[in-house]
Amino acid sequence: MGAFLLNIILACVWTISIGPFEPMNFVIGFGLAYAALAVAWGRHRNASAYFGKTTKCVSYTIYFLRELIIANVRVVGFTLGPKSRMRPGIIAVPVEPMPDAALTILANSVTLTPGTLTLDISDDRSTMFIHCMHVDDPDAVRAEIKNGFERRLLEIFA
Repeated sequence: MGAFLLNIILACVWTISIGPFEPMNFVIGFGLAYAALAVAWGRHRNASAYFGKTTKCVSYTIYFLRELIIANVRVVGFTLGPKSRMRPGIIAVPVEPMPDAALTILANSVTLTPGTLTLDISDDRSTMFIHCMHVDDPDAVRAEIKNGFERRLLEIFA
């Protein structure tokens, strides 16, 4: 039985035994089961991939939320500032080969970040076209996406 499935089962058992089925009870049970499995199976060969991927997913979520807050502050500054400061542009960002799910998450992460919008992905899936609300340096925007979202997603889906 996989570590993830066992984690879900233990979280369900926790939720049933603790009282009413509420999402927060399930989340607490999932966290406790994850911790218990990490201690019990920490060095187990089949489970180590699960624990590593989970840590990377949490790291990606925290990074995305941080970028979301920073982008919101930037957009407020551009919106309230003089309109002559705005320099919108479309940037082509080269994308490393990755699974469809990773590419979809990357495109959605860029789109959900205020001030940017994924317009298209080339047919050969090697380039993503992004509209940015303000572009001073296209290379800096490319580097921010590649070293941020893309690098973290490649670690998760490797």
